[in-house]
Amino acid sequence: MGHQHNHHATGSEVAGNRRRLAMALGLTATYMVAEVIGGLAANSLALLADAGHMFSDAAALSLSLVAVMLAQRPATPNRSYGFHRAEILAALTNGAALLALAVLIGREAWERLSEPPEVRGALMLAVACGGLAINVANLLILSGGRHQNLNVRGAWLHVMADTLGSVGAILAGAAIYFLGWRWADPVASFVIATLVLYSAWGLVRETLDVLMEGVPKGISLEEVTEALKALPGVLDAHDLHVWSLTSGRNIATTHLVIAEDADHQGIIDAANRTLADRFAIQHATIQVEHDELANKCNPCGPTAAVG
Repeated sequence: MGHQHNHHATGSEVAGNRRRLAMALGLTATYMVAEVIGGLAANSLALLADAGHMFSDAAALSLSLVAVMLAQRPATPNRSYGFHRAEILAALTNGAALLALAVLIGREAWERLSEPPEVRGALMLAVACGGLAINVANLLILSGGRHQNLNVRGAWLHVMADTLGSVGAILAGAAIYFLGWRWADPVASFVIATLVLYSAWGLVRETLDVLMEGVPKGISLEEVTEALKALPGVLDAHDLHVWSLTSGRNIATTHLVIAEDADHQGIIDAANRTLADRFAIQHATIQVEHDELANKCNPCGPTAAVG
Protein backbone atom coordinates (compact mmCIF):
# COMPACT_ATOMS: atom_id res chain seq x y z
CA MET A 1 0.00 0.00 0.00
CA GLY A 2 1.19 3.56 -0.62
CA HIS A 3 -0.12 7.04 -0.22
CA GLN A 4 1.01 10.61 -0.69
CA HIS A 5 -0.11 13.95 0.70
CA ASN A 6 0.35 17.01 -1.50
CA HIS A 7 -0.48 20.67 -1.31
CA HIS A 8 -4.15 21.57 -1.13
CA ALA A 9 -4.36 24.92 0.70
CA THR A 10 -1.50 26.85 2.27
CA GLY A 11 -1.79 28.84 5.45
CA SER A 12 -1.49 32.08 3.50
CA GLU A 13 -4.36 31.05 1.19
CA VAL A 14 -6.58 30.24 4.16
CA ALA A 15 -5.68 33.52 5.87
CA GLY A 16 -6.37 35.36 2.61
CA ASN A 17 -9.82 33.78 2.25
CA ARG A 18 -10.62 34.60 5.88
CA ARG A 19 -9.56 38.23 5.39
CA ARG A 20 -11.58 38.57 2.16
CA LEU A 21 -14.71 37.18 3.76
CA ALA A 22 -14.36 39.42 6.83
CA MET A 23 -13.93 42.57 4.71
CA ALA A 24 -16.89 41.73 2.48
CA LEU A 25 -19.03 40.98 5.55
CA GLY A 26 -18.27 44.37 7.08
CA LEU A 27 -19.20 46.27 3.91
CA THR A 28 -22.34 44.22 3.28
CA ALA A 29 -23.74 44.46 6.81
CA THR A 30 -23.17 48.21 6.90
CA TYR A 31 -24.96 49.02 3.66
CA MET A 32 -27.73 46.49 4.24
CA VAL A 33 -29.14 48.79 6.94
CA ALA A 34 -29.09 51.72 4.51
CA GLU A 35 -30.97 49.71 1.87
CA VAL A 36 -33.66 48.62 4.32
CA ILE A 37 -34.25 52.22 5.38
CA GLY A 38 -34.16 53.44 1.77
CA GLY A 39 -36.48 50.66 0.56
CA LEU A 40 -39.08 51.44 3.22
CA ALA A 41 -38.84 55.17 2.60
CA ALA A 42 -39.14 54.76 -1.18
CA ASN A 43 -41.78 51.97 -0.94
CA SER A 44 -39.67 49.96 -3.39
CA LEU A 45 -39.92 46.16 -3.51
CA ALA A 46 -36.81 46.01 -5.69
CA LEU A 47 -34.80 47.84 -3.02
CA LEU A 48 -36.24 45.71 -0.23
CA ALA A 49 -35.53 42.59 -2.29
CA ASP A 50 -31.98 43.81 -2.78
CA ALA A 51 -31.73 44.53 0.96
CA GLY A 52 -33.06 41.07 1.71
CA HIS A 53 -30.48 39.66 -0.64
CA MET A 54 -27.84 41.70 1.16
CA PHE A 55 -29.05 40.19 4.43
CA SER A 56 -28.63 36.73 2.94
CA ASP A 57 -25.20 37.86 1.73
CA ALA A 58 -24.26 38.85 5.28
CA ALA A 59 -25.51 35.52 6.62
CA ALA A 60 -23.71 33.65 3.83
CA LEU A 61 -20.46 35.50 4.43
CA SER A 62 -20.71 34.86 8.17
CA LEU A 63 -21.34 31.17 7.54
CA SER A 64 -18.48 30.98 5.06
CA LEU A 65 -16.15 32.70 7.51
CA VAL A 66 -17.02 30.24 10.27
CA ALA A 67 -16.58 27.34 7.83
CA VAL A 68 -13.10 28.51 6.85
CA MET A 69 -12.06 28.56 10.50
CA LEU A 70 -13.66 25.17 11.21
CA ALA A 71 -11.88 23.61 8.23
CA GLN A 72 -8.52 24.42 9.84
CA ARG A 73 -9.25 22.41 12.97
CA PRO A 74 -7.11 19.27 13.20
CA ALA A 75 -8.49 15.81 12.59
CA THR A 76 -9.83 13.84 15.55
CA PRO A 77 -10.18 10.08 16.17
CA ASN A 78 -13.88 10.38 15.26
CA ARG A 79 -13.30 12.69 12.25
CA SER A 80 -10.19 11.34 10.59
CA TYR A 81 -10.50 13.75 7.65
CA GLY A 82 -10.91 16.75 9.94
CA PHE A 83 -13.56 19.41 9.33
CA HIS A 84 -12.92 20.22 5.66
CA ARG A 85 -16.50 19.36 4.68
CA ALA A 86 -17.71 22.31 6.80
CA GLU A 87 -16.93 24.53 3.80
CA ILE A 88 -19.07 22.39 1.50
CA LEU A 89 -21.95 22.34 3.99
CA ALA A 90 -21.73 26.13 4.21
CA ALA A 91 -21.81 26.43 0.41
CA LEU A 92 -24.84 24.11 0.24
CA THR A 93 -26.65 26.12 2.92
CA ASN A 94 -25.93 29.34 1.04
CA GLY A 95 -27.28 27.87 -2.18
CA ALA A 96 -30.45 26.59 -0.52
CA ALA A 97 -31.03 29.99 1.12
CA LEU A 98 -30.69 31.68 -2.27
CA LEU A 99 -33.27 29.34 -3.80
CA ALA A 100 -35.75 30.14 -1.05
CA LEU A 101 -35.07 33.87 -1.37
CA ALA A 102 -35.64 33.77 -5.13
CA VAL A 103 -39.05 32.13 -4.65
CA LEU A 104 -40.12 34.71 -2.04
CA ILE A 105 -39.04 37.66 -4.19
CA GLY A 106 -40.73 36.24 -7.28
CA ARG A 107 -43.99 35.65 -5.41
CA GLU A 108 -44.12 39.20 -4.02
CA ALA A 109 -43.20 40.68 -7.41
CA TRP A 110 -46.05 38.77 -9.07
CA GLU A 111 -48.55 40.12 -6.55
CA ARG A 112 -47.35 43.70 -7.05
CA LEU A 113 -47.36 43.45 -10.84
CA SER A 114 -51.17 43.51 -11.01
CA GLU A 115 -51.36 46.74 -9.01
CA PRO A 116 -47.99 48.54 -8.85
CA PRO A 117 -47.78 50.84 -5.79
CA GLU A 118 -46.42 54.39 -5.75
CA VAL A 119 -42.60 54.37 -5.58
CA ARG A 120 -40.19 57.26 -4.94
CA GLY A 121 -37.97 56.75 -7.96
CA ALA A 122 -35.27 59.32 -7.11
CA LEU A 123 -34.60 57.86 -3.65
CA MET A 124 -34.73 54.34 -5.04
CA LEU A 125 -32.19 55.29 -7.71
CA ALA A 126 -29.78 56.89 -5.22
CA VAL A 127 -29.86 53.98 -2.76
CA ALA A 128 -29.49 51.39 -5.53
CA CYS A 129 -26.39 53.18 -6.87
CA GLY A 130 -24.81 53.00 -3.43
CA GLY A 131 -25.64 49.30 -3.21
CA LEU A 132 -24.04 48.70 -6.59
CA ALA A 133 -20.82 50.38 -5.44
CA ILE A 134 -20.67 48.20 -2.31
CA ASN A 135 -21.33 45.02 -4.28
CA VAL A 136 -18.67 45.80 -6.87
CA ALA A 137 -16.17 46.35 -4.06
CA ASN A 138 -17.13 43.00 -2.53
CA LEU A 139 -16.77 41.22 -5.88
CA LEU A 140 -13.24 42.56 -6.21
CA ILE A 141 -12.41 41.53 -2.65
CA LEU A 142 -13.70 37.96 -3.04
CA SER A 143 -12.52 37.31 -6.61
CA GLY A 144 -9.04 36.29 -5.47
CA GLY A 145 -10.26 33.09 -3.79
CA ARG A 146 -13.32 32.06 -5.75
CA HIS A 147 -11.55 29.82 -8.29
CA GLN A 148 -9.76 27.71 -5.66
CA ASN A 149 -12.43 27.42 -2.97
CA LEU A 150 -16.07 26.41 -3.41
CA ASN A 151 -17.05 28.05 -0.14
CA VAL A 152 -15.64 31.43 -1.24
CA ARG A 153 -17.24 30.90 -4.64
CA GLY A 154 -20.61 30.47 -2.94
CA ALA A 155 -20.16 33.80 -1.15
CA TRP A 156 -19.00 35.41 -4.41
CA LEU A 157 -22.10 34.14 -6.22
CA HIS A 158 -24.29 35.64 -3.51
CA VAL A 159 -22.63 39.01 -4.07
CA MET A 160 -22.76 38.66 -7.87
CA ALA A 161 -26.51 38.01 -7.78
CA ASP A 162 -26.90 40.99 -5.47
CA THR A 163 -24.85 43.13 -7.87
CA LEU A 164 -27.20 42.22 -10.70
CA GLY A 165 -30.07 43.05 -8.36
CA SER A 166 -28.60 46.49 -7.76
CA VAL A 167 -28.36 47.05 -11.52
CA GLY A 168 -32.01 46.03 -11.87
CA ALA A 169 -33.02 48.38 -9.07
CA ILE A 170 -31.12 51.23 -10.72
CA LEU A 171 -32.84 50.65 -14.05
CA ALA A 172 -36.23 50.40 -12.35
CA GLY A 173 -35.58 53.57 -10.35
CA ALA A 174 -34.61 55.45 -13.50
CA ALA A 175 -37.73 54.19 -15.32
CA ILE A 176 -39.96 55.28 -12.45
CA TYR A 177 -38.30 58.67 -11.99
CA PHE A 178 -38.00 59.69 -15.63
CA LEU A 179 -40.90 57.81 -17.27
CA GLY A 180 -43.33 57.16 -14.44
CA TRP A 181 -43.34 53.39 -15.07
CA ARG A 182 -44.37 52.06 -11.66
CA TRP A 183 -44.52 48.52 -13.01
CA ALA A 184 -40.74 48.65 -13.46
CA ASP A 185 -40.26 47.97 -9.73
CA PRO A 186 -41.97 44.52 -9.62
CA VAL A 187 -40.55 43.63 -13.04
CA ALA A 188 -37.01 44.38 -11.80
CA SER A 189 -37.75 42.30 -8.69
CA PHE A 190 -38.84 39.38 -10.84
CA VAL A 191 -35.66 39.63 -12.93
CA ILE A 192 -33.59 39.67 -9.72
CA ALA A 193 -35.37 36.52 -8.51
CA THR A 194 -34.66 34.74 -11.80
CA LEU A 195 -30.95 35.62 -11.69
CA VAL A 196 -30.68 34.50 -8.08
CA LEU A 197 -32.41 31.21 -8.92
CA TYR A 198 -30.01 30.52 -11.78
CA SER A 199 -26.83 31.15 -9.77
CA ALA A 200 -28.11 29.25 -6.73
CA TRP A 201 -29.01 26.13 -8.67
CA GLY A 202 -25.49 25.80 -10.08
CA LEU A 203 -23.97 26.13 -6.61
CA VAL A 204 -26.35 23.59 -5.03
CA ARG A 205 -25.72 21.08 -7.81
CA GLU A 206 -21.94 21.39 -7.45
CA THR A 207 -21.97 21.03 -3.66
CA LEU A 208 -24.26 18.00 -3.90
CA ASP A 209 -21.76 16.42 -6.30
CA VAL A 210 -19.06 16.81 -3.65
CA LEU A 211 -21.25 15.44 -0.84
CA MET A 212 -22.27 12.48 -3.02
CA GLU A 213 -18.55 11.86 -3.69
CA GLY A 214 -18.92 12.29 -7.43
CA VAL A 215 -15.89 12.47 -9.68
CA PRO A 216 -14.50 16.04 -9.54
CA LYS A 217 -15.17 18.32 -12.48
CA GLY A 218 -12.43 18.10 -15.09
CA ILE A 219 -11.36 14.55 -14.16
CA SER A 220 -12.25 11.51 -16.26
CA LEU A 221 -12.03 8.06 -14.64
CA GLU A 222 -11.21 6.56 -18.02
CA GLU A 223 -8.29 8.94 -18.52
CA VAL A 224 -6.95 8.29 -15.02
CA THR A 225 -7.18 4.53 -15.55
CA GLU A 226 -5.36 4.71 -18.89
CA ALA A 227 -2.65 6.94 -17.41
CA LEU A 228 -2.02 4.44 -14.61
CA LYS A 229 -2.02 1.46 -16.97
CA ALA A 230 0.53 3.24 -19.15
CA LEU A 231 3.11 3.29 -16.33
CA PRO A 232 6.03 0.86 -16.86
CA GLY A 233 5.45 -2.38 -14.99
CA VAL A 234 1.69 -1.84 -14.55
CA LEU A 235 -0.47 -4.51 -16.18
CA ASP A 236 -3.88 -3.30 -15.07
CA ALA A 237 -5.65 -0.76 -12.87
CA HIS A 238 -9.03 -1.43 -11.27
CA ASP A 239 -11.28 -0.43 -8.34
CA LEU A 240 -10.50 3.22 -9.07
CA HIS A 241 -12.43 5.81 -7.03
CA VAL A 242 -11.90 9.57 -7.25
CA TRP A 243 -13.78 12.17 -5.21
CA SER A 244 -13.36 15.55 -3.49
CA LEU A 245 -13.12 16.03 0.25
CA THR A 246 -13.59 19.78 -0.24
CA SER A 247 -12.65 22.43 -2.80
CA GLY A 248 -9.16 21.82 -4.16
CA ARG A 249 -8.60 18.57 -2.24
CA ASN A 250 -9.12 15.55 -4.48
CA ILE A 251 -8.67 11.99 -3.26
CA ALA A 252 -8.24 8.65 -5.06
CA THR A 253 -7.96 4.97 -4.23
CA THR A 254 -7.05 2.24 -6.70
CA HIS A 255 -5.56 -1.24 -7.14
CA LEU A 256 -2.66 -1.72 -9.54
CA VAL A 257 -1.72 -5.10 -10.96
CA ILE A 258 2.03 -5.20 -11.63
CA ALA A 259 4.46 -7.65 -13.16
CA GLU A 260 6.30 -10.07 -10.85
CA ASP A 261 9.68 -8.43 -11.41
CA ALA A 262 8.41 -4.82 -11.26
CA ASP A 263 9.72 -2.27 -8.76
CA HIS A 264 6.95 -2.11 -6.13
CA GLN A 265 7.88 1.24 -4.55
CA GLY A 266 8.95 2.78 -7.84
CA ILE A 267 5.51 2.13 -9.33
CA ILE A 268 3.77 3.64 -6.30
CA ASP A 269 5.92 6.77 -6.57
CA ALA A 270 5.31 7.06 -10.32
CA ALA A 271 1.56 6.58 -9.86
CA ASN A 272 1.42 9.28 -7.17
CA ARG A 273 3.33 11.71 -9.37
CA THR A 274 1.03 11.02 -12.32
CA LEU A 275 -2.11 11.53 -10.24
CA ALA A 276 -0.79 14.74 -8.69
CA ASP A 277 0.72 16.32 -11.81
CA ARG A 278 -1.88 15.36 -14.42
CA PHE A 279 -5.10 15.21 -12.42
CA ALA A 280 -4.54 17.40 -9.32
CA ILE A 281 -5.22 14.45 -7.00
CA GLN A 282 -3.40 15.38 -3.82
CA HIS A 283 -4.03 12.27 -1.75
CA ALA A 284 -3.84 8.79 -3.28
CA THR A 285 -4.01 5.38 -1.61
CA ILE A 286 -2.70 2.67 -3.92
CA GLN A 287 -2.80 -1.09 -3.38
CA VAL A 288 -0.33 -3.05 -5.47
CA GLU A 289 -1.06 -6.64 -6.51
CA HIS A 290 1.32 -8.94 -8.34
CA ASP A 291 0.00 -10.52 -11.50
CA GLU A 292 -0.13 -14.03 -10.03
CA LEU A 293 -1.93 -12.90 -6.85
CA ALA A 294 -4.43 -10.83 -8.83
CA ASN A 295 -5.35 -13.84 -10.96
CA LYS A 296 -6.02 -15.92 -7.86
CA CYS A 297 -8.15 -13.21 -6.21
CA ASN A 298 -10.18 -12.06 -9.20
CA PRO A 299 -12.71 -14.94 -9.09
CA CYS A 300 -13.55 -13.86 -5.54
CA GLY A 301 -14.68 -10.46 -6.79
CA PRO A 302 -13.08 -7.01 -6.63
CA THR A 303 -11.65 -5.66 -3.41
CA ALA A 304 -13.58 -2.65 -2.13
CA ALA A 305 -11.76 0.62 -1.81
CA VAL A 306 -13.29 2.60 1.04
CA GLY A 307 -13.02 6.38 0.99
